[in-house]
Amino acid sequence: MTTILYRKQNNIAYVTINREEAMNCFNYETLYELQTVTDLISLDPEVSVVIFTGAGEKSFSAGADLKERKTLKETEVRRNVKAIRDVFNSIASLPQPTIAAVNGYAFGGGFELMIACDFSIAAQGVKMGLTETSWAIIPGAGGTQRLPRLVGEMKAKELIFTARKFTAEEGVELGVVLKVVKKEELLLSCEQLAFDIMKNGQVAIKQAKYAITQGMNTDLQTGLAIESKAYELTIPTSDRIEALNAFSEKRSPVFTGI
Repeated sequence: MTTILYRKQNNIAYVTINREEAMNCFNYETLYELQTVTDLISLDPEVSVVIFTGAGEKSFSAGADLKERKTLKETEVRRNVKAIRDVFNSIASLPQPTIAAVNGYAFGGGFELMIACDFSIAAQGVKMGLTETSWAIIPGAGGTQRLPRLVGEMKAKELIFTARKFTAEEGVELGVVLKVVKKEELLLSCEQLAFDIMKNGQVAIKQAKYAITQGMNTDLQTGLAIESKAYELTIPTSDRIEALNAFSEKRSPVFTGI
C-alpha cells in the first residue's frame, strides 16, 4: 500500500492517510486501501485502540480528491461515493475505540472521517467543517446523519447549509472535538487517551462501545435491552474475575483481554 500507512505498536494501530502532496484527499485508491486496512484491524485481537491521522502537518484530510473527481464519469462518481460511505461506516463499526488525531485541515470527507471516530483530538488552530454544499453536493459519507447526532439538528443544518469552516476550538464547544492541544503534543495526547482506555478490561470496552453505539440509534427500552446483552458477555470473562481478585488483594488488576 502507498496511500495508507499502517503500523502497530503497544496494541495501538496507527493509520495514516499518506497523500500529503494532495492534502490527504481521498481518491479511489486511497479508499480501497483504507477499507483493506480497516477490515484487517476489525479482526485483529492484538489491536486495542486505533489512531487515524494524516501525513504531514497541514492536512488531516481535505476530503474528496476533486482533481480526480473532475475526470470521472457519473458511474465512477457513484462508485467513489459508495466507497467512502462504506469505509467510514466500517470505521464507525470497528469494535475497538477509535481516535482521530486531527493534525490539520479536516474538510468534507476528512471531517466525516473525524466524526466517524469515537474521539477527535485536534491541534490548535486547525480548521474544519462540512463544505460540500459550496461544491453543489451534500455530505455523502455520513455527515448529514452523524453531525446532527453530535450537535443537534438545527446546528447541523446551519453548518451544512452554509458550508461554514470553524476552528478546532469551536469544535470543542460544538461537541465534535474532545480537546485541543499543541501540535507537537497531538500524537502523545492521543496515545495517552489510548493507554487510559487500554488499562481497563478490553472485552468490557468493546461491549460498552457496542451498547452505546447501538443504543444511540434506538429508543431507551431497546437500548437497555442491548446494554443487558452486552453486559452478559462480560460476566464469564477471566478479566472480570481478575478485577475482583485484585480488589480483594489491594493491587492493580492485570487484564488479558479474555
